[in-house]
Amino acid sequence: MGVQPVHYGAGGSGAPSVPRTQNGVAEALPPADRMEFYREMGQADEHELLGVLRRWWLRATMYADPLPEPLRTAAENGTAPGRPAAVVLREAQAAREADSR
Repeated sequence: MGVQPVHYGAGGSGAPSVPRTQNGVAEALPPADRMEFYREMGQADEHELLGVLRRWWLRATMYADPLPEPLRTAAENGTAPGRPAAVVLREAQAAREADSR
């Protein structure tokens, strides 16, 4: 049996969908994180807003997902198995730059 994807949102299974809006994300966060979210949103300029919202939406979605506590803690602490997306993106950018030379 293979791994099955989890589809969030309307008609999907899994955790309830978290709207990708400032209010939707804020409502899905615990109070301590909500204050940090609002602080980051308030300090972001027009170029950073989408990134801040996306990052916090991912965290809010993780809170809504019924992951086992040890796995959730490992993901939040950056100790879960796998490669960080930032590393993969940096490597892809470096490869694109090398190809363009």
